Amino acid sequence: MEKTHTTRSQAPMMEGAMARWYARQRGSAPQLAIVRHYAALLTAGLPRGAAVLEVAPGPGYLAVEMARLGFAVTGLDISHTFVELATEQARLAGVPVRIEQGDAADLPFDAESFDLVVCQAAFKNFGRPVRALDEMYRVLRGGGTAVIHDLNRNASRADIGQEVTRMELSPLNSILTRVPLTMLKRRAYSHAQFERLAAESAFRTCAIRAEGITLEVRLTRSA
Repeated sequence: MEKTHTTRSQAPMMEGAMARWYARQRGSAPQLAIVRHYAALLTAGLPRGAAVLEVAPGPGYLAVEMARLGFAVTGLDISHTFVELATEQARLAGVPVRIEQGDAADLPFDAESFDLVVCQAAFKNFGRPVRALDEMYRVLRGGGTAVIHDLNRNASRADIGQEVTRMELSPLNSILTRVPLTMLKRRAYSHAQFERLAAESAFRTCAIRAEGITLEVRLTRSA
C-alpha cells in the first residue's frame, strides 16, 4: 500500500543561480503561451477583481497573467530569489501583484481572504502538506477553491519526454530539465496518495484529473 507522506523533509529551496536558471527555462515563448491559457482557465467564472493567492509562484509568470485578466493577485514564496524575480516580473508587466516571502504551512493572511488559491509545481516539496492544505482552507472564502497542479508520481518516461519536447528547449537544456523532472517525480504524489492527504485535511475531499506528467487537484471550501 502506498504511503501518504503527511510530513516530509522539505526539498532544497530554489535560490540564487538555480532559481534564475529555472526562471529562464520557464520563460520561453511557448511556455508563456501555455501559462496565459492556463491563467484564463483557472479564473474562468470568477468576478473581475476577485482575490487570488498563488502559493509558491516561483518567477511569477502565472501570477502576472492572472493580474492582467483583472484579478487582485497575491503571491507567497519561501524563496527570497523568487520573491525578487516575481516582483520584478510584475513591475515589468505593469500589473499590481503583491509578492511576500513565507511558508505555505503558515500563511500570513487573514481567514477567508481569497476566492481562489493556486499552487503550481511546488506542492510535492512542502514539508507539512496537510498543514499547507489546512492553511489554504483557512484563507479561502466559503465556496472558494484551491487548485494544485503538480507532478504525477505515476507519470511515465514517455510522459516526461513529451513534456520536455513541448517546452521547445535547446538540446542541453532539454537534458538538464528531463533529469530533475525524473528525480522530482519520486517526491510527487499519486492520485490515491493525494486523495488520502485531502481526507486528512480540512477539505476532506477533492477532485483529481491526471494528464501527462501532471495531476490537477481541486479542493473546495463549503459555502
